[in-house]
Amino acid sequence: MEEESAKLHLSVDCTVFGFDGNRLQVLLIRRIGEFGGLEFHDMKLPGDLVRGVEELDDTARRVLAELTGLRNIPLVQFHAFGSADRTRNPKDVHWVEYAHQAHVKRIVTIAYFALVKIGKSIIHDMEGTEAVWIPVDELPSLAFDHDKIIAVALDYLRTFASMDPSILYDLLPRKFTVTQLRNLYEVVFGSKLDPANFYKKMTQMPYLTALDEYEQGVSHRAARFYRFDKNKYNKSRL
Repeated sequence: MEEESAKLHLSVDCTVFGFDGNRLQVLLIRRIGEFGGLEFHDMKLPGDLVRGVEELDDTARRVLAELTGLRNIPLVQFHAFGSADRTRNPKDVHWVEYAHQAHVKRIVTIAYFALVKIGKSIIHDMEGTEAVWIPVDELPSLAFDHDKIIAVALDYLRTFASMDPSILYDLLPRKFTVTQLRNLYEVVFGSKLDPANFYKKMTQMPYLTALDEYEQGVSHRAARFYRFDKNKYNKSRL
């Protein structure tokens, strides 16, 4: 019994979503090169084993800082994944064991969720890894069960946004067009919206402030920029 327990490890994986104005993206780590005699050319979520007495939240913050360069972003625990099938691929186990010099049989991971503005996020790379934004509708085969984690994270985003739409503005730039906002709603909720009806509804919202600024250098009619007012939003929810 003691031997089996010693093979159980705890990890943290972070699902970070961004929006490029047209598509929802997720931040992944590309594993590149040789690790312990095996070649790796695949992708995974930013994650790592929890170290010693390290707090889970501290692990999540460390993982993002070390692997992606992201710091000081709000992180929320949203699910735990503990199926024994998580380590069904011997190559994934080899990678963890090589990195941590420890025998691994089963890994339980605590998944974290975050939303960031892609344009303001400074992403860096480490030796042997590369942080990349990948559209959620073009995901390759991922390590461990990270495809499942992303699917659950998307459900969490949709549920959260249905209750509190203000979180969607964490994905938009400080000033945005109604078309960008509609595109975001469509990709998050997976359904097409009538442009005219959406424009009428959104521009009547008291928390969307119209700016005296318009798109520049576009071939179509320049759209007006808007700004989200968090204080007005909170008052409208009372």
